[in-house]
Amino acid sequence: MASQASLLLQKQLKDLCKHPVDGFSTGLVDEKNIFEWSVTIIGPPDSLYEGGFFNAIMTFPQNYPNSPPSVRFISDMWHPNVYSDGRVCISILHPPGDDPSGYELASERWMPVHTVESIMLSIISMLSGPNDESPANVEAAKEWREKRDEFKKKVSRCVRKSQEML
Repeated sequence: MASQASLLLQKQLKDLCKHPVDGFSTGLVDEKNIFEWSVTIIGPPDSLYEGGFFNAIMTFPQNYPNSPPSVRFISDMWHPNVYSDGRVCISILHPPGDDPSGYELASERWMPVHTVESIMLSIISMLSGPNDESPANVEAAKEWREKRDEFKKKVSRCVRKSQEML
């Protein structure tokens, strides 16, 4: 199984290198490990994150694409759908099948048809429009709803800090 996952990841990486997609770039953390990718997400235009360059690590399981990868920002990130440790919480990164809490439809969760590109585009979309109904970071979601100016200030700090890391 790992060899199938490895071949699929090599193909996806090669395709992204040949045909880059606007909004993010990818590479391997270590050339010897196809299961751990370094990702830079460019803050989407017309969003609070515009102008930022946010680094993340995408870690793939040995049984990819049957199970989803995990994505964790290593850049500072203030967002309702990002845990305080940087882990991204979006439906397509949740294990396939029915949601034990009944919040998500099975069709919204991980499916083997997803690719690195579709995951990254979902994260970019998440940055443009947070889902505060099911937050990973309750404090950020509360601020997003009730104290938008404070939320914007914290995001601006994250954007500036990400620019300094270049």
